[in-house]
Amino acid sequence: MHSPIASSHQLLPGYLELEQQTSGLYSVLWKVPLQQGRLLPIAPRFPSSCHLQGDLESVIESSAWIYRATLRCTSGLEGQTIAIDGLGAAGNDVLVRYKWIGHASPRTILLNGEQPSAYLGSAGADGHSGWVFYLRLGVQHILSGVDHLLFLVGLLLLAQGRWALLKTVTAFTIAHSLTLGSATVGWAGPWVGPVNVETAIALSILILGVEVARKWAGKDSFTIRYPWLVAFGFGLVHGLAFASDLAELNLPIGEMIVAVLLFNLGVEIGQVGFIVLVLGLVLPLRTRSLPTWVRRIPGYAVGVAGAFWTFERTTALFLYGGG
Repeated sequence: MHSPIASSHQLLPGYLELEQQTSGLYSVLWKVPLQQGRLLPIAPRFPSSCHLQGDLESVIESSAWIYRATLRCTSGLEGQTIAIDGLGAAGNDVLVRYKWIGHASPRTILLNGEQPSAYLGSAGADGHSGWVFYLRLGVQHILSGVDHLLFLVGLLLLAQGRWALLKTVTAFTIAHSLTLGSATVGWAGPWVGPVNVETAIALSILILGVEVARKWAGKDSFTIRYPWLVAFGFGLVHGLAFASDLAELNLPIGEMIVAVLLFNLGVEIGQVGFIVLVLGLVLPLRTRSLPTWVRRIPGYAVGVAGAFWTFERTTALFLYGGG
């Protein structure tokens, strides 16, 4: 049974995999993201010479509906054009990966509302558009994750001075990079379920909110003295959530390594951009005489949101388990 908790990252990608089995015969894997429990209205459109052969298998896994089928194309697929209908309205990307007999490496293409179709050339050809997909997916993941962004705000409020801020953000980056890579290639334990991870993330935000309030009250604690160590510990948890989008694609190990590196780079680009934006908005306000309660609104927002998410996700954890 799946938890009804809505993901903080709503724009999950679609995924289409085509692998040639024999001349004119292809295995098809089609993953359609679920958003708020609804199936996205997108579907692949193959050339008129192609027809499904046998039964269509379908199963729901995590946040996607997965279809498996066999496709017979009398004229073959190499040199043909396929399209994904509905991309413009859905607003999602679809990663298309295909491999032909006689070519050692597959090719990856990114399709979206602006480019909903693709020419399927030689599978060994250069497929750098897939690299852009992973990079953009990383940026999109961090910027669409309100919980991750609020955690960053909490770190900014907690760290004193530029050196402490640099160490804290660096520790968070190193930690989530470690677990991002480990979880994506399957090194995480069976206890790492989405509800467990989301609950731990909510708790990390709540703890930061409490520690920021303690700091404002003039109190001392381990978190206030060593924010970079706490950022490293919680960063390990956040990295598990960062791995979720890539894990949904079920990429082979060879391609997964490149995907993890580019995805993580995208996360860092989005993270740095967000921090620069926040500092650019906050630093000019320090020279102004603002009421104390106004200055503390961001900290209260972190604590309140963390408390709400902790309650919501803990409830789901007890009702539905950690899967």
